[in-house]
Amino acid sequence: MINLEDLDWADVRDNLHRRGYARLTGVLNAEECDDLVSAYDDSTHYRKTIVMERYRFGLGEYKYFSYPLPPIIHRIRESVYPQLAPVANQWMNVLTKTQPYPARFQDFQELCRSHGQMQPTVLILKYGQGGHNTLHQDLYGELFFPIQMVLFLNDPEQDYTGGEFVMTEQIPRAQSKAIVSKPQKGDALLFTTNFRPVKGSKGYYRVNMKHGVSEVHKGRRYTLGIIFHDALS
Repeated sequence: MINLEDLDWADVRDNLHRRGYARLTGVLNAEECDDLVSAYDDSTHYRKTIVMERYRFGLGEYKYFSYPLPPIIHRIRESVYPQLAPVANQWMNVLTKTQPYPARFQDFQELCRSHGQMQPTVLILKYGQGGHNTLHQDLYGELFFPIQMVLFLNDPEQDYTGGEFVMTEQIPRAQSKAIVSKPQKGDALLFTTNFRPVKGSKGYYRVNMKHGVSEVHKGRRYTLGIIFHDALS
């Protein structure tokens, strides 16, 4: 894994403010991606498995990790959260929300626990041919962090075709905008969990965003979702 502290976080934060998402290149190396994929069938890592079609979420499967998380995932959460907390606090401030996000990830986890949110929300997702994920938001409780992360664990075009990562941006009183991305193996995307502020002529307004995955045409597609807030169950 690259040294996350060495990334140009000023540029990342600028992209989050301007677009609601930012791409990070080569966060994980090929071996780290392969290790996460190969551990998919090891049930000792996970607390819950969701078959998407049972809940009309799409077609595919995902598994929530249990605590303690694998060390590499724990390091990512602890390293990335402090870089994003200033963005989250700025967004909440301009949208008149009062809840400040702590600077340290450990303190944010304590805040989650005080709201009864104690279950890890990190998940690994698997899609086969025809697999897809409907547009959604990952909230899990009253307290949520407004930015999350997805890491791409295999090669588009080599391991699978289709399966683009899709975001939609809903501007008030306007048509939705679709954003389509296909990062490479080991890359990551940071993106808005729920909404972000956009400055208009009369001040800031809320732009809602959702995300999903387009249909996989062939092969298998794996991703790792890192959500910073914990869940009620």
